[in-house]
Amino acid sequence: MLKRFILSAAALAGAALSPALATPAAAAPAGPRIELTQMMGRWYEVARIPNQLQKGCQAGASDWTRAGDGFAVVQSCHKGAPDGPVTEWKARARSMDPATNSIFKMSFFGGLVTREYRVLDHRPEQGWLILSTDDGKYLWLMSQKPTLTAAVRAQALARIKQLGFDVGRLEFPLPARS
Repeated sequence: MLKRFILSAAALAGAALSPALATPAAAAPAGPRIELTQMMGRWYEVARIPNQLQKGCQAGASDWTRAGDGFAVVQSCHKGAPDGPVTEWKARARSMDPATNSIFKMSFFGGLVTREYRVLDHRPEQGWLILSTDDGKYLWLMSQKPTLTAAVRAQALARIKQLGFDVGRLEFPLPARS
């Protein structure tokens, strides 16, 4: 029974994390160089292209901590509302491009599911980054603070549009309540 549950969960995650039949014409480009220390800490989800795994997620966050030659990542969200039940996904992440450190391979469920993610842009002085799947199908705007000011958010959204993504497809989950 436990084995069946694990295989079902892995299949569901694989479907949610793998490319669909219709994908964007071009893969997501590698972003600017990022210092690995800038990835550490908590990143709050500001916006995302909808995906099945995060359906109903509010107050999402990713916690990155150094682990060996990579990172341990705990992604979490609250189902239904910012104070709803917490759902977590644990992953291991490793930089795949030492020249930029902007391409990460992440493995979930003990390595049963792996996926490449790319930091397309980051503005450490403003505390945000844009992350996408390698095929460009999914995208997240992440912040080091639970919310961005209206001006900074507008700049980040303009950058997402400039990168060729349809900002009209983005959803904006509610932030955690203070």
